[in-house]
Amino acid sequence: MTRPGNFDRVIILERLTKVVQPSGSVKEQWQPLATVRAALIQKSATELLTGFGEEESGTTLFHMHYFAGLTTADRVSYSGTPYDLKEITEIGRRRGLILKATAST
Repeated sequence: MTRPGNFDRVIILERLTKVVQPSGSVKEQWQPLATVRAALIQKSATELLTGFGEEESGTTLFHMHYFAGLTTADRVSYSGTPYDLKEITEIGRRRGLILKATAST
């Protein structure tokens, strides 16, 4: 378990929302949901083997305090790079979250 003092990174949680333009058209764009501190647990450029034998590259794990309502439809922005959330694991009983993410293409 990562200690709170190791939350030395700042990440932005973002959610895709629909915004009505002045012309009346609707546009989807990523809006900041929250800016939080997190720990970067693992960053690997090598391919990792998943449970079904598929390969996944560039997996990054973030550990952060618990945040209610976060889903895999949301994303994380870290150091100017957006990351798609692949898995969210709750630690204990609302003690924290582990976010498994890959850089967006």
